Amino acid sequence: MTNVQTDIHGKTYHRLALFMLILIATLAGSLMQSTLGTALPTLMDKFSINLNTAQQATTWFLLAIGVMVPVSSYLVKRVPTKQLTLITYLVLLAGISITAFTPEEHDMWWLFVVSRVVAAAAVGVAMPLLQIIIVNIYAASERSVAMGLMGLVVGMSPAIGPTLTGWILDRDHHFLGITLAAHWQTIFYIPMVILVIVLIFLPFFMRDVIPNEPVKLDWPSLLLSSFGFCLFLLGFTNVSSDGWSSLTTVDGPIVIGLILIAFFVQRQLKLEEPFLDVRVFKSREFTVTTIAIAAVMMAMMGVEMMLPTYLQNVHGMSALDSGLTLLPGALFLGIMSPLAGLLYSKAGTKRVAFAGLLVLAAGTIPFAVITESTPSIIITLMYTVRMIGVAMVLMPMTTAAMDALPKEKSADGTAVNNTARQLASSVGVALLTSVTQDVINNHKPAASLKTTDPIAYADKVINASMDGFQLAFTVGLAFAVIGLVVVFFLKNKDQQEAERREFAK
Repeated sequence: MTNVQTDIHGKTYHRLALFMLILIATLAGSLMQSTLGTALPTLMDKFSINLNTAQQATTWFLLAIGVMVPVSSYLVKRVPTKQLTLITYLVLLAGISITAFTPEEHDMWWLFVVSRVVAAAAVGVAMPLLQIIIVNIYAASERSVAMGLMGLVVGMSPAIGPTLTGWILDRDHHFLGITLAAHWQTIFYIPMVILVIVLIFLPFFMRDVIPNEPVKLDWPSLLLSSFGFCLFLLGFTNVSSDGWSSLTTVDGPIVIGLILIAFFVQRQLKLEEPFLDVRVFKSREFTVTTIAIAAVMMAMMGVEMMLPTYLQNVHGMSALDSGLTLLPGALFLGIMSPLAGLLYSKAGTKRVAFAGLLVLAAGTIPFAVITESTPSIIITLMYTVRMIGVAMVLMPMTTAAMDALPKEKSADGTAVNNTARQLASSVGVALLTSVTQDVINNHKPAASLKTTDPIAYADKVINASMDGFQLAFTVGLAFAVIGLVVVFFLKNKDQQEAERREFAK
């Protein structure tokens, strides 16, 4: 089929040019999810903050994406495609630019986090928008290639991001007479340039390709979900500084957040057109697969964000070397994802997911007993094993979740599933970093020892750090075990088909 198509107004446009533009822009946004892991030690030093505070830039970023995913379905239906795309990328560029130029002062860290949230809000719209545009501009017979390219861009960003960050932070770089200094700000220059180029061409190639509908946004639902999830996450992020028994900063926010989330769910069940259709959880198979996916995301993201800090602070690696240490695992995640699809079609969901979770758990066990002298090659091998396990679970389980629902519920299922993934990622990162920092705070030596016996002080600091990392990785292992248990409740293909027919009634 020709690439010259007509939009909803009957005007012609070049389909391939449109697709490539939004694909490239999505790459810039996707990189923002994975670049900071390697840069955390640098940010901790420049802003004079601890690990838990530094991780807020990632946890709140992931949460903002999760909050925006259901909003995106409303925006896509309500706002013309060209206008929505332009606004989304402008907001993304603004968020990244403010992040890049945040002053290196302790009191300005809040601006860094807020600008990350602004960028995340745009990413939370951009990714679903790309998927919906593909559905609207490509016929079903042509869609697999476009979806494959989208999966490659989104799936490979975890491989590119940490290593790219390490390469940037390792030394100054010279290109066409321009010197890029080895500063953390340089991390954000590349996506900024990409977005500027996309925005220059966007008015000429972007068209309204998604039909609009006069849908209404349920503001109470948006407020309940936003405040509920934010308070819930805030409680976990405060653990490191205030401990688990603080009513005002830890227990209180978590409980109030859960209450607001409960009211949110109750409201969705009463609305004819819910903000986020939680009725899809009436499908037992969808519920089981979504819980398993959430457990895997918590196990994956928490450990993934902790390892660069361990490698740099304990092993003394450079940012580049820590990125390269994790690169093989991230690459195998991208390579194994399509292969997992073939295994899924041959062996079925339950077998592939169970095997994948076993591999994930096996690859995580060594991290639970990691020491300051664990060889980096062992870390690389075990991290690669973990990523292979993740790849074996995520794609088959996501497909199984969608297959559990009738076709007319696929959009609702996609929104709920993506929201659950993002929220699980943010909670996982917040929990593991809070646990690590809490243990370090409770086990670190008295400051006076630094003067009286510097060597003993340094040894105790390392021991305190290792206690924190080991406990965090053990929590990551627990999430993998939870996923393993949940998979036992999956049904066989005949039972799944019967449930799908029953759910559709």
